[in-house]
Amino acid sequence: MPRLRGALRDPAGCGSCLGAALALLLLLLPAGCPVGAQNDTEPIVLEGKCLVVCDSSPSADGAVTSSLGISVRSGSAKVAFSATRSTNHEPSEMSNRTMTIYFDQVLVNIGNHFDLASSIFVAPRKGIYSFSFHVVKVYNRQTIQVSLMQNGYPVISAFAGDQDVTREAASNGVLLLMEREDKVHLKLERGNLMGGWKYSTFSGFLVFPL
Repeated sequence: MPRLRGALRDPAGCGSCLGAALALLLLLLPAGCPVGAQNDTEPIVLEGKCLVVCDSSPSADGAVTSSLGISVRSGSAKVAFSATRSTNHEPSEMSNRTMTIYFDQVLVNIGNHFDLASSIFVAPRKGIYSFSFHVVKVYNRQTIQVSLMQNGYPVISAFAGDQDVTREAASNGVLLLMEREDKVHLKLERGNLMGGWKYSTFSGFLVFPL
C-alpha cells in the first residue's frame, strides 16, 4: 500500500467531510487494495499519522474508528524491551522482601514501557505480547524456581537445580493476552540468587494489538 503523504482535513470540523475524505482515500489506493472494516482482521495501517477523519472516535491504543467502521491505526506504535544484569549482584533488602528479580541495564526499550527501577513492564495497549527470560544462578547448590508474574499471579515458571554444575539457568517463554496497564515481572519463587545473576535477561514485545 503506498504511503499517503498529505492529510485530509476539514477546517470547520463538520461531519460532512467524512464521505469526501474516504472517497479520496479510496481513489488514492491502487486497484484491488483491500480496505479493512471493523470486523476485518486487518485495519488500514498507515506509516505515520497522515489521515484525519472527521466524525471519528479515537481509542486509547492510538487507532481511530470512524462512524462507517473504518479503523486507521498509526504504523509507528511499536513496543519492545530487553533488560539484563551487567554485574553479579546479591539480592538487596527489597529483593529479599518482594522476591522480584531486578535488572540494571536496558538494551532495548521501544516505547519506554519497561521501568528499570522496578523491573516491571506495563502494557500500553491491549494485545498479544511475547515474553522470555533467562535467569542465571551462580555457585548455588540449591534449586531455584522463577515465575513470570502477570498482575501478581504466576503464569509460567522455570526451574534450575542441578547439583553438579556451578552455573545454571532457568529459562522459559510465553505469549500472553494483556489488557492496557497490565503488569509483568519476574519473581524468585524458590531458592535464592546469592552469589550473582550476571547475564540474566528479560525480554518482551508486542506481537500485534487487539
